[in-house]
Amino acid sequence: MPCAVIFGGSGFIGSFFADFLISQAIVDKVYLVDIEPLQVKPSAFRCSLIDGRPDIEYVQGDVRRCIDLQIPDSVELIANFAAVHREPGHEDFEYYETNLLGAENVCAWAEKVGCNRLIFTSSISPYGPSEAVKDERSLPVPATAYGGSKLAAEKIHQTWQAKDNANRRLVIVRPGVVFGPGEGGNVSRLIKAVLHRYFFYMGNRSTRKAGVYVKELCNAMWWVLQQQEAKGEHVSLFNMSMNPGPSIEDYVETVCKVAGVKRTVPAVPYPLLLTAAYAIDAIAKPLRISHPFSPVRIRKLVRSNNILPTYLVENGYPYQYTLKSAFADWKQSCPEEWQ
Repeated sequence: MPCAVIFGGSGFIGSFFADFLISQAIVDKVYLVDIEPLQVKPSAFRCSLIDGRPDIEYVQGDVRRCIDLQIPDSVELIANFAAVHREPGHEDFEYYETNLLGAENVCAWAEKVGCNRLIFTSSISPYGPSEAVKDERSLPVPATAYGGSKLAAEKIHQTWQAKDNANRRLVIVRPGVVFGPGEGGNVSRLIKAVLHRYFFYMGNRSTRKAGVYVKELCNAMWWVLQQQEAKGEHVSLFNMSMNPGPSIEDYVETVCKVAGVKRTVPAVPYPLLLTAAYAIDAIAKPLRISHPFSPVRIRKLVRSNNILPTYLVENGYPYQYTLKSAFADWKQSCPEEWQ
């Protein structure tokens, strides 16, 4: 029975990709390997995608350790989504420990079980912060431990593929911000901020943020792998974003349209908002109070991630979602996240 194994499978992308593989009848069974099972909190919706299904099975595993996983089925596809990725939130060594050791151990296990198809989710972070437009041909210049660890992990996967170039196929995707039901990240926070009237522009209306709906990402990863096989190629690296990446103003206006609300978003000077964020953080951090005003996140809001999906455009990828239709699908699937 053909199966897929997803490392980091209980995460946001993993749960959607598992559902995609089964719903499209690509494999008969998916094994989700993760350090901990998916919890109902923070996302009951994501849990509902995979919980209690006989064709999706959770297996506890830590990619930082040597993988000794016994799968009774024929492993036709491996996806490595396991990562430490949230910024801020981790020490530098934690990004490298999980992202590098994970890459090495997943690739070693793929070799052990004889699986020749592997998908790896990298990030746009290897490009580094820049206002310049970047595509797959741009030189990576990572500026953070997360970006550096992801770039090194790409090389580890490429080394695995090169050991048997004639038979092994590798897809590396560098997605922008991935959003959708149960995400709980930057776009979820933006939606809440806009709807509850605490979002402010700070000279960043036109700042572009490469982003993609999680269902679009799942479809694109499989599409690129199919393109490889049709063209006789073996390695593909592609950026994943809408084209062009929406601006902050695009996100805000689309949230309002989909939610059916009108909002007048005030503009606040960036230095003032950053100072306020530091003050809030100084009070909240010792008390361990969670809040949406992290100085790191405020700084991210004024930096462009103007990443172009040149590979997809040149190969004629048929996009399934616009920003508006993606948000509408999200709201229909999980209305409580739009309240």
